[in-house]
Amino acid sequence: MYAVVKTGGKQYKVRAGETIKVEQIPAPVGSEVTLSPLLAVGEGKSIYFGTVPHAQIRATVVAQGRHPKIKIFKLRRRKHYQKRAGHRQNYTELRIDTIYNEMASTVE
Repeated sequence: MYAVVKTGGKQYKVRAGETIKVEQIPAPVGSEVTLSPLLAVGEGKSIYFGTVPHAQIRATVVAQGRHPKIKIFKLRRRKHYQKRAGHRQNYTELRIDTIYNEMASTVE
């Protein structure tokens, strides 16, 4: 069984047992997090699209971290303008434990 979940403004296709990196969630390492709403739930060739009522994903926080630095360089030619900057985005690494759909069943 797989599901599509929206968190942090992005959509992720997940299965039970996978690990994913999402936008930072304020939760300590080792705690359990519930993700909802699910945008799609499917198994094999059958899939249910749309916001799935009574469905949720239970995940465990594995780590909190920061992505590698992205270098930003701005230049205006012939104007003697140069600007350098950098950015590191925070992330939360989650291990998907279960995809729970009250209408169908629980998959671990």
